[in-house]
Amino acid sequence: MHGSWDDVKRQLRQNYGELTEEDLTYEKGQEHELLDRLQARIGKTRDEIQRMLSDLNVKW
Repeated sequence: MHGSWDDVKRQLRQNYGELTEEDLTYEKGQEHELLDRLQARIGKTRDEIQRMLSDLNVKW
């Protein structure tokens, strides 16, 4: 992932207050698990979440 994950987490929490630190835990190679957690928590499709992360300049 490129850029600061802390900045991305901050933006996601601002937009989705229900997200926890555990929801936003990211480890290299574990992108699918992160997307699954976000999908379950905020009720968006995987494509919607990937677009949202792309808009926040997240590049895997």
